[in-house]
This record gives sequence, C-alpha cells and structure tokens, in this order.
Amino acid sequence: MTDERQGNELWDALHALPRGAGVIVRHYALSPAARKAMFARIRSVARARGLMLILAGPPQLARAWHADGFHGRRPGHAYPELLHTAPAHDLPELRNAARNGAGLVLLSPVHATRSHPGATPLGPLRFGMIARQTQLKVVALGGMNARRARAIRTLNSYGWAGIDGLTPAGRIRI
Repeated sequence: MTDERQGNELWDALHALPRGAGVIVRHYALSPAARKAMFARIRSVARARGLMLILAGPPQLARAWHADGFHGRRPGHAYPELLHTAPAHDLPELRNAARNGAGLVLLSPVHATRSHPGATPLGPLRFGMIARQTQLKVVALGGMNARRARAIRTLNSYGWAGIDGLTPAGRIRI
C-alpha cells in the first residue's frame, strides 16, 4: 500500500515486490491532479514489473485511470472487469466486503502499526479465526513483515501487505 510518509522510499518498495504482487495506491492527501500524476508514475513501474495496480477510491475513477482494480467499501458488482479489494477490521466488515463483491480483503491490524496508532491489534490467532469465516482471499495487514507472514500462513492468510514493511526504513526484506 502506498502512503505519503514513504516519500522516495516508495520506489524502492515497488522494485522489491515480486512479479504478480499488487500495489494499492492511496496518497489521499494529494490534490486530485497530483494524485493522478503519482498514480500514472506508479502505473508505469507496475506495468514494467508485472504488478497488479489497484486504486483506493471509487471504481469509476479506477476504470478511468486504467487501474486493474479499486480498493474500498463501495459495492463493486457493476464493475466485474475490476478486482475489488476492501478493508476489514472485524468479522462484520469482512462479511460486508463479501456482500459488496470484494474478491480480496485486507484484514487489519494484525499487529501494532503506525497506521492505526492506539488500535488494539487482532493478533495472529484472532486474524485466523476471522479469516476462516469466509471464502474470500484474506490478506494480513498491520505490522506485517516476511517473518510474521510465514507465521500466519496456515491461518487462512492469502498473503500480506504493508506500508512500511518493504521500505528501507522498515529494514524488512521479503
């Protein structure tokens, strides 16, 4: 997931992703024009590296900007050509994502994270209990790194995502 706080470390993180991984472009604080320009720059890297590109926002915008999908809580049934990813923090939100047509859910925070300061983490076992309640692909988010991802592999984790986890400042390599 992209975030303004990554700064130029974002580009290193994009190059650290394996082919077939995905990027969810957030950068909510940018003006619409600056966000579109940032998205276009990320899209160029993603296409060259074989990465899925998801835009956090409405499906109409994702389609207009030539993303592979959109990330959000909105229903996505009218956009079957786009992968719909959604956030969830508990079982009701996971079920809501399924009703709204999401194909992949980012369940968080699994561990303490700067993105949700003060939030009580789910922890690996609760993550697994919630993830097993759906047929959706569930991705672990929140304080994740490669070691922690290996630890929850058997808990119905489809994969893991991060903001800081792939930046040089995060000192985490996959």
